[in-house]
Amino acid sequence: MKIERRPTTALIPNPVVLVSAAGRGPGDAGNFLTIGWVGTVCSTPPMVGVAIRPSRFSHGLIAASREFVVNVPDARHLEAVDVAGVWSGREHDKFAELGLTALPGSKVGAPLIAECPINFECVVRHQLALGSHDLFIGEVVATHYDEEVLDGRGRLKPHAVHPITLVDGEYWSLGERIGLQGAAAKARGK
Repeated sequence: MKIERRPTTALIPNPVVLVSAAGRGPGDAGNFLTIGWVGTVCSTPPMVGVAIRPSRFSHGLIAASREFVVNVPDARHLEAVDVAGVWSGREHDKFAELGLTALPGSKVGAPLIAECPINFECVVRHQLALGSHDLFIGEVVATHYDEEVLDGRGRLKPHAVHPITLVDGEYWSLGERIGLQGAAAKARGK
């Protein structure tokens, strides 16, 4: 039996990422914030969407620069990820205070976070006001991987990355592989 409840956005799991933005000028390392509302929105060209409240400090930085980096953190950095979601860049230098390293992007002015095993440099192609959040749709213009998370053919080794997901206010990491995309349809001859 189904139980109807109030409308919600309780998709599970939600990937947790750190979205970094360029600073306000020379000598400013930039800022980053924790986002649980992120996803792939297009494959050609590759695009991701991040939803950010207009009141957040990074929202203004991204709106002004029209660039951001989606950094996929490892579970080893959960404490920094959690704190970055609560602290504001208006009052804190998150890079310095959380011990994370800003690296220059190859295509955008927003920094990569060195400790994150995967980084997507993005240029904002669309900004849509939705209500409590604005959706920034960014075209991925460069992707960076730590060498350790790639196999000998340059493909991602999912077991080498320990991404963080959010489920109803709790952080989780991914478990074991349970199948391959398209395998069931192939087995049925379709």
